[in-house]
Formats: sequence, C-alpha cells, structure tokens
Amino acid sequence: MNDALDVALRLLVVFGVFLVLPLVVGQTEHKVMAHMQGRLGPMYAGGFHGWAQLVADGVKFAQKEDVVPANADRRIFQLAPAVALLPYLLVLVAIPVGPSEGAVGVLVDAGIFFVLAVMGIGVLGSLMAGWASANKFSLLGGLRTAAQLLAYELPMLLAAASVAMAAGTVSLPGILNAFEWWWLPWQIVGALVFFVAGLAELQRPPFDMPIADSEIIFGAYTEYTGLRFALFLLAEYAGIVVLCGLTTVLFLGGWHGPFGAEGLGWVWTLLKTAVLAFIVIWLRVSYPRLREDQLQRLAWTTLVPLALAQIALTGIVKVVNP
Repeated sequence: MNDALDVALRLLVVFGVFLVLPLVVGQTEHKVMAHMQGRLGPMYAGGFHGWAQLVADGVKFAQKEDVVPANADRRIFQLAPAVALLPYLLVLVAIPVGPSEGAVGVLVDAGIFFVLAVMGIGVLGSLMAGWASANKFSLLGGLRTAAQLLAYELPMLLAAASVAMAAGTVSLPGILNAFEWWWLPWQIVGALVFFVAGLAELQRPPFDMPIADSEIIFGAYTEYTGLRFALFLLAEYAGIVVLCGLTTVLFLGGWHGPFGAEGLGWVWTLLKTAVLAFIVIWLRVSYPRLREDQLQRLAWTTLVPLALAQIALTGIVKVVNP
C-alpha cells in the first residue's frame, strides 16, 4: 500500500511539473524574443515586465470559437491535439531528476528505448490533424512532419546509443550513475547530433518547414482554433522541456554537479535544462528556416555520419578504457 501511494505521489508531482514547466518555457520565449528583437508588445500585459502575457494568451485562446471544418473527420480532428501532447507526459515520467529512487516518476529498465519510442508517437498527432482537417495544405504539412521525423529519428537514436554503450546500460538512472565528467569531450558530437535532431523532430526553427508560421498557413494545424490550437502549442513547449531534460540526462550528467558539488541534486538538472531551453529559444530568434532539401541533406549527409563516427569512437574508448 505504501509503495502504491509513493508511486501515486510521484506521478502527481510529475503531472504538476508537466503543467507548469511548458508554460514557463512559453513565457520565457515571449520575453527572450521580445528582448532580442526589440519588441515592446510582450512587455505591457499585466504591468511590470508584462508578467501576465501568458495569462492574456490563455484568455485569448479560451475566447475563440472552437470550429470544426464541415468535411473534417470530427473524431480524429478532436483527438489529434491529445495524441500530440500526451507522449511528452509519458516521457517526463521516466526522466530521473535526482540521485534518489524517488526522483523519477516510474523506473523503466529500458529507459532509452522507452522515451525515444514514445517521443516518436507525437508525430501521429500532426498526421491525424492534417488528414482529418479535409484541407490539402494541412495534409501536406502533416506529410512534411512525417518525412522530417523519418529523417531525424535515425541520428537521434544513434547518438543515444553511443551513451548507452559508454555506460553499459539502457537505463536512464543507470547512465547517470555511470556518468564521468571526462565523457564530455568525446561525447560532445553525440550531444550536438541528439540536440539538433530533437529540434527537427519538434519542428522548431530553423526546422519549422511543416509549420511555416510566417506564411498564410500553419501546416497541419491550419484548421484548428481556440483551445485545441493551444494544446498543439503546449505540446511544442512540453517537447522542448523533454528534449532539454533528456539531453541533460544523457550527455550533461543530469543531477551531477561540477567540481564535486553533488549536493544540489535535482537543482542541477533543472539548471542545465533551463540553459538548453534558452538555447532553443535563441536559435529560433537567430537563424532562418532551412529549405526542405537542406533539411534532408543535413540529416543524411551530416548528422548520420557524425552519429556513426561517435559510436565508433565510443567503441574505441571502451576497448582502451573498459
């Protein structure tokens, strides 16, 4: 009974984090972009530094009419936002944030396989949205999302595999327990490949071709309004939290602090995740969108070879220093 209660409490905490952190990332993106681009609009809502901007956005979405196209497949159309959002909640459950057993929602032995498999499910939400909208532009956006996922799933898996080889386990807590700081120099290529591939899977700039939010349409989500559209945006910010958290756990030591400062535990995980989230936002402001051919070329001719080279290097290091 106590074990069941403990698991229930941990899952409740994870759910609370899932509701809060994506909103914090969204609010931060408003502010960071406003500063970097000299935009004053997001600095006014609520008075001091525009603290209520996120609240204003939520009220705006809630007030909009929930429109379903007449020719749409209504059930699939309405289900798609949940399919896009829920996989990130499942991944967050398996990410350890501290050294104790209670610092992870549910302990999954094959943690890497679980989180990467579940993250791939999110693309079904875009496919469902594009197909069910009865809009050819939405369908094209959904198909572009699928093509992008196929291109970048492979380098992401290969980069994660190099860490599993180094640690000798596919368990996320096991990887953290085996982590050594001297891994950083020779795992940096794998970290970059994993992070860039994750950005492409999330369709974040400069990999936002399926969405193309500066044009007239919004990819697979063109026909969505109100709170259903807000759920897709929430899924994007939840994906940022999950990607940055996984990068922290796999490549940056998670709760391990520098110079032997291990006492802060989960605070180190949050700090590293926050820095990576800032980088995600900075990339959106700083770099233009790639063309579709550039995106595919980057995946197959650059990231995949780099990931394979990282695996080879990991194998050599393991032989020399088993």
